[in-house]
Amino acid sequence: MIYSGNAITVADLGNGIAELKFDLTGESVNKFNRETLNDLAAAVSAIQSSQAVKGVVVTSAKPVFIVGADITEFGTLFSHGEAEIVQWVKEANQVFVNFEDMPVPTVAAINGIALGGGFEMCLACDYRVMSTAAKVGLPEVKLGLFPGFGGTVRLSRLIGVDNAVEWIATGAEKRPEEALKDGGVDAVVAPEQLKEAAVALLQQAIAGKLPWQARRAEKKAPVQLNMMEQMMAFNSAMAVVLGKAGPNYPAPKLALQSMQSHASLEREAALEVEAKGFAKAAVTPQANALIGLFLADQAVKKAAKTHEGKGTLEIKQAAVLGAGIMGGGIAYQSAYKGTPIIMKDIADAALDLGMNEATKLLSRQVEKGRMTPQGMGKTLSMIRPTLNYGDFASVDIVIEAVVENPKIKASVLKEVEGLVRENTIIASNTSTISIDHLAESVQRPENFLGMHFFNPVHMMPLVEVIRGSKTSDAAVAATVRLAQKMGKTPIVVRDCPGFLVNRVLFPYFGGFDLLVRDGADFQAIDKVMEKFGWPMGPAYLLDVVGIDTGVHAAGVMAEGFPDRMKPDYKSSTVVMFENKRYGQKNGKGYYSYVPDKKGKPKKVVDQDTYELIRAGVADRCEFAAEEVIARLMLPMVNEVARCLEEGIVATAAEADMALIMGIGFPPFRGGACRYVDQMGIANYIALCEKYAHLGKAYEAPQLLRNMASANTKFYA
Repeated sequence: MIYSGNAITVADLGNGIAELKFDLTGESVNKFNRETLNDLAAAVSAIQSSQAVKGVVVTSAKPVFIVGADITEFGTLFSHGEAEIVQWVKEANQVFVNFEDMPVPTVAAINGIALGGGFEMCLACDYRVMSTAAKVGLPEVKLGLFPGFGGTVRLSRLIGVDNAVEWIATGAEKRPEEALKDGGVDAVVAPEQLKEAAVALLQQAIAGKLPWQARRAEKKAPVQLNMMEQMMAFNSAMAVVLGKAGPNYPAPKLALQSMQSHASLEREAALEVEAKGFAKAAVTPQANALIGLFLADQAVKKAAKTHEGKGTLEIKQAAVLGAGIMGGGIAYQSAYKGTPIIMKDIADAALDLGMNEATKLLSRQVEKGRMTPQGMGKTLSMIRPTLNYGDFASVDIVIEAVVENPKIKASVLKEVEGLVRENTIIASNTSTISIDHLAESVQRPENFLGMHFFNPVHMMPLVEVIRGSKTSDAAVAATVRLAQKMGKTPIVVRDCPGFLVNRVLFPYFGGFDLLVRDGADFQAIDKVMEKFGWPMGPAYLLDVVGIDTGVHAAGVMAEGFPDRMKPDYKSSTVVMFENKRYGQKNGKGYYSYVPDKKGKPKKVVDQDTYELIRAGVADRCEFAAEEVIARLMLPMVNEVARCLEEGIVATAAEADMALIMGIGFPPFRGGACRYVDQMGIANYIALCEKYAHLGKAYEAPQLLRNMASANTKFYA
């Protein structure tokens, strides 16, 4: 053994070949944490001290190669400012430089995922052999960053500026055929042939049959473009990148600026430019938010695993009550992910609608090449439409998705409970109605809970699993497990009107109604909130959700939280409802809708809206963007804090991820809790006090006041 550490070993394979193997002790994957970097430095030193080594093959003992840097280390590191980040990056880069400059050829054998720092390790090698089961890429922009271990320098010299820009600015993972075509890897082989192929390539380099020294020199030299060619390449790339990334995601622009700045420089100077650019990206609020989201996602998965551990029931046969668009979407998602499902309704027309929805979604998968026609047929056969309860004695879970009416739901739940096994779970897909209220209609409330899918089911990643006061851990565990099997992210919340997502969304709509009442133009509000980062403004969102649905849900919220969600005036949204303007579903809401070239509804301004609401609103006046944002965001964020205060949701991470996945909260802002952290708790409380005259919804909850007194954050 040439070297042995906790993350890396170097073994003598004979004939002068050393195997540098990544195998981080105590972890399921390899990652570049401080320990791994220290081990790599020591391993390189050991190889350089050995007279017998003629070449090095880099491998992984785990199913993945290296997933990237250890993101959990970023928080502390990045909090110290740009200068310290630059110093850290330079020290890390020296390790890669020392590896790259070893006087022997090197080959990476990429057996699995090699992303970020993992792929940068591969780029420091002279050659790369990739398994057909592997993926490579530099996804740092998804964290508000860009490659900092030499990725922008080496890749642009290896595969050309155009390809490198596309790889880095999109952060896309590359499959073997694409990586080979672009020149990111030198060979692709079957997994069982990987190590043998890498060693064979290394032997050719050792024998002088491959120009490994020239390949290495090319990576260390400036980009092979003259100044005019560079200017044309980067200017055209910048326009495309800025168009796709938009103003709220600065990392792709910073990456391009760095690449352009170091294109004419030798490796050492280029790495210094990259380090400074990386540090500049690392201290942006967007990086803070996006890294925080990554860690929050890990926390949500960990919480789901904890819930799963409290029960062993596997859902092998599901059923959904109520077909239509929602029932069809649930049936599609269940069958597509491998769980057979019965779809029951009382009318053939509804069953046809549900099956048509599933068929349409599966047809799109076939059109996109993600599924064969045979696969589509097999999946459709896993959905069994029926008008009766004949086979319900065999189901493990029944998902009730009938109309959002408590009396109808209670009747259906009572009926179905008498037709299933005693341990069958019954889950309501209600979006607002109290689970404890619905549980009054069943005999086994321990098996009853909420399973709230978001529309459209196939696109929205979140499922709220709502625990009633009598719901058992076993029922929660099985439902969480099913949601994950269906490809969704489950977040367990406690029961209350609206649960978590709708409970915090409707104060936002309340802030919108109040602004319109006070004279704001709903179109202007939409534009401000879209610029803030929401995928659509509140008026447009109400049209998409359905104004009739919104008014119904707002009524539930008003009954549950009258002190802050029951308006003392008729809102413009209610006026829309009374005039049967329900939004996209019937072509008229705040906006009117006409089909575009693809047949999808396109919103257009409708002056009738202004005439309809005129009697109930103040004279038109302009509001500063900051006031619009505050008057919509404060009620939402305050309600999130109340949900945490009351234990409706367990952690800030789960609350933030629910808002990101459930209603499209701007990811680059990191969620409601991180929004407060970035603003500063004292500044946030001051803003609440400024608008407290507008009502209870604007008053900061005690949790936030306690945080302000202690000067603490949601995220330490």
